[in-house]
Amino acid sequence: MTTTDPTSTETNRETMTTEPASSRAAEAVAPKHRRGYGALWASVPRELGFLILTMPIAIVGLSVAATVFFSGVGLLAVVVGVFVMVGAFYVARGFGTLELVRLEWAGRPRIERPDWARDGREAGFWRAAFVPFVDGHYWLYVLHTLIINPIVSVFTWTVTIVWLSMALGGTTGWFWQGFIPEDDRGFWLNEWLVDRLFPGNDFGYDVVAGERLLEFVLGVIFLLTLPYVFRGLTLLHDGAARGLLGAWRSEALEVEVAQLAASRGAAVQAEDASLRRLERDIHDGPQQRLVRLQMDLAAIERRMEGDPEAARELIGEAREQARETLDELRALSRGFAPPLLQDRGLASALESLASRSPVPVVLENLLPPVSGLPAAIERNAYFVAAELLTNVVKHSDATSIRLRVAVRDAGAAGHWLDLWVTDNGSGGARIEAGHGLAGLHERVLGLRGQFLVDSPAGGPTIIGAHIPFLPESAPAPAPASGPVSPELS
Repeated sequence: MTTTDPTSTETNRETMTTEPASSRAAEAVAPKHRRGYGALWASVPRELGFLILTMPIAIVGLSVAATVFFSGVGLLAVVVGVFVMVGAFYVARGFGTLELVRLEWAGRPRIERPDWARDGREAGFWRAAFVPFVDGHYWLYVLHTLIINPIVSVFTWTVTIVWLSMALGGTTGWFWQGFIPEDDRGFWLNEWLVDRLFPGNDFGYDVVAGERLLEFVLGVIFLLTLPYVFRGLTLLHDGAARGLLGAWRSEALEVEVAQLAASRGAAVQAEDASLRRLERDIHDGPQQRLVRLQMDLAAIERRMEGDPEAARELIGEAREQARETLDELRALSRGFAPPLLQDRGLASALESLASRSPVPVVLENLLPPVSGLPAAIERNAYFVAAELLTNVVKHSDATSIRLRVAVRDAGAAGHWLDLWVTDNGSGGARIEAGHGLAGLHERVLGLRGQFLVDSPAGGPTIIGAHIPFLPESAPAPAPASGPVSPELS
């Protein structure tokens, strides 16, 4: 039985997200639903906490790191100086990491950390001890801790204190300054300004009240601009941290190249395994039956005149052999893309595939009318679905299958094709070398996708294949946070 339900929203099971690590790119900690001036004020408490603590932390970091670092430099003549300098590198790394954590707490987008253990650099005591001397990140962290952060922090901390004092003191001074005894100040700022603006004036007014009014106006100005100033000072620290403490673009490219190489290797291995399995199946099945059919036809030819009855029996056996051979070839051909897939697309091909299954299949087609799926993605998705349905029929003892297919918009990262197969069988499925699921796993990895298996003993079994792609035409899927693993009702 096959049904198509494009509006199904059932999810009894927990949500399983499959966004790749690259697609979990840095996200802002600050709330994204608030914008404008109000959002700036909402960030003031966190940014104030960050800026107030900045200079004390920077001075402590400078004192500790400089003491250890230059002590190590002075002791380089002896062996112990090397280890003291290593300690200084790790101290600078600690203070740099603290700065990155504080920036996230202040609401700034996450800065990608360096991969300190890349290429096995920290494997073993001696490698971990001497790698800071050749790793440029450690030297940049030392530069940030000893020079950049102290200088920037003194400036930002001073501006923070002055701006906050002017804003609070100016707007509240009219209330509390009257309780403080004052001697003759001799200089009043408001009187000086009036004399400069109106030379030779003879205005008669209370200079004390004028001073309170001027302080209030200045306090309001400082208070209104305070969110912009705090944001600018925080961005100054953020820029310094991104330039000195973050991971390098070249490292990300190296990781991506390694992932591409691994994906290509997995794809080649999966294709090779598929071809070998197909060769073995043809050799053990249809080829043997065709040899038997050839022998039967030869025997029929010999007995046609001398023993017609025996020849007729052999003809019946030959017909049965031909039928079984045709059935096996049809079963093997399911691993190839059918003409229906090329003519009408993935949705129609999956409907046809589900209708031929010996176990009833509920098909949930959530593909948009214009999915934009590349032909290669459609072929691989069809092959994965066909293999998964075949595995369920052969091994699970299931009485019902649910096949769910959907396209998910991942924003700038492109789109994802989500394919879920759920059955109510005996469970216990796992990825093991040499088995069918291992081949599917390698095939999906070769497409830079993810292959998930959730199959506890006793069932149900839920298997998801998630394949990224760039649409060939503009699709119209509803944005989703992640694919939802379906469960049989």
